[in-house]
Amino acid sequence: MLKQAGLVGAAFLILGGAAKAQETTSADGSIQLDPIYIDLGQSKIEAEKSGRAYTVITGEQLEQNQTRYVADALRQVPGFAVSRTGSYGGVTQVRVRGAEGNHLLVMIDGIEASETGNGEFDFGSLQVADIDHIEVLRGPQSAFWGSNALAGVVNIITKGGSRDGFKVSGRTEAGTDGTWLGSVLLQGGKENYDFSLSGAWRQNDGFNVSRFGSEKDGDRNGTINGKFKIDLTPDVVLDGTFRYVNRKSDYDREGDYGSPFQGLPIDSDNQTSTEELLGSLGITWTSLDGALVQKARIKDGDTKREYFKDGDYESGNDGNRFSGSYQASYTFETPSFAEAKHTLTAGYEGERETFQQKASKIDSSSSSQFDKHDRTTHSFVGEYRGEFYDQLYLNAAVRHDGNDRFKDASTYSIGAAWKIPGWGTRLHSSVGTGVTNPTFYEQFGFFPSTYLGNPDLKPEKSLGWDIGVEQSFFDDRLVLDVTYFHQNLTDEIVTIYAPVATPINQNGTSRRQGVEVSATVNLMNGFTTTATYTYTDATDPDGREEVRRPKHSGSLNAAYTFYEDRARVFGEVTFNGKMEDDAFTSPAPSRVGLDEYTLVNIGGSYKFNDKVEAYARIENLFDENYEEVFGFSTPGRTAFVGLKGSF
Repeated sequence: MLKQAGLVGAAFLILGGAAKAQETTSADGSIQLDPIYIDLGQSKIEAEKSGRAYTVITGEQLEQNQTRYVADALRQVPGFAVSRTGSYGGVTQVRVRGAEGNHLLVMIDGIEASETGNGEFDFGSLQVADIDHIEVLRGPQSAFWGSNALAGVVNIITKGGSRDGFKVSGRTEAGTDGTWLGSVLLQGGKENYDFSLSGAWRQNDGFNVSRFGSEKDGDRNGTINGKFKIDLTPDVVLDGTFRYVNRKSDYDREGDYGSPFQGLPIDSDNQTSTEELLGSLGITWTSLDGALVQKARIKDGDTKREYFKDGDYESGNDGNRFSGSYQASYTFETPSFAEAKHTLTAGYEGERETFQQKASKIDSSSSSQFDKHDRTTHSFVGEYRGEFYDQLYLNAAVRHDGNDRFKDASTYSIGAAWKIPGWGTRLHSSVGTGVTNPTFYEQFGFFPSTYLGNPDLKPEKSLGWDIGVEQSFFDDRLVLDVTYFHQNLTDEIVTIYAPVATPINQNGTSRRQGVEVSATVNLMNGFTTTATYTYTDATDPDGREEVRRPKHSGSLNAAYTFYEDRARVFGEVTFNGKMEDDAFTSPAPSRVGLDEYTLVNIGGSYKFNDKVEAYARIENLFDENYEEVFGFSTPGRTAFVGLKGSF
């Protein structure tokens, strides 16, 4: 039955899914879409005027599909692969276009959220309760965003305030595996200010992830988020953001070296406690009748992890990132030359990162302890945007990063889009370079008896390009996009064992290439469907397939709204093809294959009135048994019911 579902999904993969804009219907019956905007790092731009491959997921989509974790939303995005280790809240890696997890930059309200220690963001903690929309950019973006944007950017914008009064909304939800969720959001403001404040709590008892035993591994996650904006004058705006996450996740340790369980999870009373704190304060000054816009901002992010065994503290780490930036943008028009509009932007950003591996309180002589380390980067950025004849759009940027701990890096990016008049066709293409700096672990190591750092590492470098065509049919009721991408990676950081594990810059070139297909179908009478398909070919310099990157992946979503738009039902299919993983089992590490899998979710909702709505969903409808990481079980069939309202 599951294979049949996969075949049905494959038949629809040519109807890939992208973002759905707010829409109205004109007098002639054609659909009119409000513009979708994306952030290119230095400035916002209408998405269709960017040459970059993008997807925008709206908060409305997240609510309608009853998505609870950002990682699950990203499974529906072309080019993305998600791997969760263990139960709900377990370490969750996201890869794009065959790259590594630390090649994807994650921003939350303009603040880099990736951890300083390993350079990655753990998506296991990221709920969707307070999210307004998610902007996804694929391909090298370092010229706009800096290090770690080597393969793409996930830019998350949380819900802001409202200047038309005050509103309170919330939801509660319960389900299998002892799941309970509750969230509340306050939005308000008046003529010259607005603010929002939200809180969300999700807990579950989890399930058994080990092949040996029956212990469940649960997760508790609390998130508080706040934003404000104040018009100090008609031309000067002060804004700020705040985010705090506190979670505790159970996990099973791996079997001891040399034992029959080596490299496999075994039941144990282990727990990770994580605190994430992000904040920013900025000011925007607009002058010269809106032509000149200056922005200054300070940002701070801190992540603290502690590991416990049988209730006793084992070890931990603490990472911090503080930055300050200034940029100025000037916009002018040249009506006599190509009816053009131009925007020039220049900016500076200074960043200081620190990281410290904490020693065990049980054994003060633990080799995991080392001094606090820091590094500083000074970056200079220039950007140009041009619009010509209201149909041709150019974007270009250059960036120079001066690093105090390793080699400096310069990156560039060029993108172009052409809307062919009268054809419903948009051609888009981009080319650029990207870098990812060595992580603190890679530079300075941890557990010196088993893993030594390498202070001589160079940043990883990449050159990538893509080209695609977007075509609209039937008065924009069907929008199809096909994109080919190609990206090379040099100086890839890998670990060798001789005799102690240590990272090095690998010789040769790792190659990633593939095709992304996406489209949206918006039919009459309340029926909509979206789907995606991605082919990814990712190999290392030796020609071996990269781990946890399926060659074939895709999704299919369908929804039907009826009963005067009060009732809605939906279904979604996610397909993940075969892929390889590393198994560190006895007697020696080896490559293993992970089977393909197909997940089917269904759900529905009903609005009693404009204020109250009930909903329900079933995830993994056919109880598919699958692995995203070798040796770790994944959730079976689960069901949830909930109620949301506002006043």
